[in-house]
Amino acid sequence: MTEYGYFLAAEEHGPADLVEQARMAEQAGFSHLWISDHYHPWNDAQGQSSFVWSVIGALAQATSLPVQTAVTCPTIRIHPAIVAQAAATSAVLLEGRFRLGVGSGEALNEHVLGDRWPPAPIRLEMLEEAVMVMRQLFEGRRVIHHGKHYTVENARLYTVPEEPVPIDIAAFGSAAAALAGRVGDGFITMTPDAELVARFRRGSGAGGNSKPARGGLKVAYGPDPDEALRTAHRLWPTEGLPGEVLSTLTTPGQFEQAARLVTPERVAGEVVCGDDAEAHVAALNAYAEAGFDTVYVNQIGPDQRGFFDFYRTKVLPQVAG
Repeated sequence: MTEYGYFLAAEEHGPADLVEQARMAEQAGFSHLWISDHYHPWNDAQGQSSFVWSVIGALAQATSLPVQTAVTCPTIRIHPAIVAQAAATSAVLLEGRFRLGVGSGEALNEHVLGDRWPPAPIRLEMLEEAVMVMRQLFEGRRVIHHGKHYTVENARLYTVPEEPVPIDIAAFGSAAAALAGRVGDGFITMTPDAELVARFRRGSGAGGNSKPARGGLKVAYGPDPDEALRTAHRLWPTEGLPGEVLSTLTTPGQFEQAARLVTPERVAGEVVCGDDAEAHVAALNAYAEAGFDTVYVNQIGPDQRGFFDFYRTKVLPQVAG
């Protein structure tokens, strides 16, 4: 049975607001939390980008819901050995209710130290090695690793949860979905793509059906659909940009330039806007029908309390069993 979580957008809201949204999400009946991991927002209108690991520490004290990063890039800006330490500590604070979501990243966040931004096949190769390094460290034993992309010398995590942190892998194409199936504990994507889910499960072998598929979507709730669309178009025009653009541009200003080509009509085709409960339910059901185990919803804009009231009374009762 599909479960429903809330997606905390660290690009759009400050850390205290994210913690308050997590509390409201739990009260509204959501059963899981995602939180984005960015160095920059996608554009200046979003205006935030707090350090995710600090916020997760606060979430551990504010809510009893499971938390997952969606997603962390453990390959360039932060070494996988450091990501492993952060994830293990988060899992201890959350008493095992933490999953690490990882992906191959975007230049927007990963270029900031001046490192080369590799092509997609190399980024996936780096991600696979990073996952291997983190899994070794999660065991709490001494690790020595001299690989193609990473070196670890006599590293050991002393603060680790009772069970190793599960690692789910984000994928937006077939090669990454195959990687998620081969080395991930679960799968993450942002479209209700049944074929990607099937590709992930085929790549997982006999145990594929037991691994979770998790999907995310954005909505813009509001009593005035036109105003909700204007808000979505102003804050998240990136919903109308193709995937390769999302991974290669390097600054919020470049995304703002690209977003000038995105019309409100394009955003309306990607984001449910307004207060038609049936439209919101249909968007969630598309993920359930595509085989996702958990669906995470993010509300665009400032009306968070109105959104949570709307989902608590009008939407979740129609989809939650």
